[in-house]
Amino acid sequence: MSIYQHFRPEEHEFIDQVMEWKENVIVQYAPKLTDFLDPREQEIVQSIIGTNEEIKLEFFGGVSEAERKRALLYPSYYSPSTEDFQIKTYELSYPDKFVQIEHRQVLGSLMGIGLKRSKFGDIYFHEKSVQLVIGEEVSSYVELQFQEVGKVKVNLKNIPYTDLISQESGWEESSTTTASLRLDVLIATIYNLSRQKAQMFIGAKKVKVNWKLVEQSSFECLEGDILSVRGYGRSKLLSVEGKTKKDKWRVIVGKQK
Repeated sequence: MSIYQHFRPEEHEFIDQVMEWKENVIVQYAPKLTDFLDPREQEIVQSIIGTNEEIKLEFFGGVSEAERKRALLYPSYYSPSTEDFQIKTYELSYPDKFVQIEHRQVLGSLMGIGLKRSKFGDIYFHEKSVQLVIGEEVSSYVELQFQEVGKVKVNLKNIPYTDLISQESGWEESSTTTASLRLDVLIATIYNLSRQKAQMFIGAKKVKVNWKLVEQSSFECLEGDILSVRGYGRSKLLSVEGKTKKDKWRVIVGKQK
């Protein structure tokens, strides 16, 4: 039975990578630390490594509720500590009396200095404070290069990860019916939009499924998928309950609180 059959074709490349990490840990008998993984990638790593006796697996992203985390694959003899995850955490200081900065601006500025998304974790906002989780291997580069967000000058202050303030966000569940599990139809249903508007958002690269940009309206969604529409927030297809008498899908969806 092929391991690939449980996953989408576009996930096969990542699966090959996970298999390679697994092989290296077995052969070299040494731990392997990954970059920051989104929750879907964490799920894939968990399902491939999870039941292996020779290899253990832990995730860490600064706080237990972190969305993006690094994975540590290690031989059973090894006892990992939080230092093994090589994470540095920072608070952003900026003239907050005069300006307000947003998540997408911080994200854009970090990417703007040439940082890959996999090299930093979550960005936390709490009242006026902004906190970042960065991979230790790029931290000195970030300290040097990351000097503004938009037109606002910023300074980075190193803080212990125990000072991170995260927001736990759950899902507000509701039950509904949808004509199809196609991405455009599902988005129209969940966000109360016309199908045409949903297609427009998809075409404008404003829609992600499991943290990856999807540009096909006909993309088939599966149970457990996380959808996000820029400006409308996130939702999750919690379960597909079967068909109604009118041949519609009965689904339970969650919207992020």
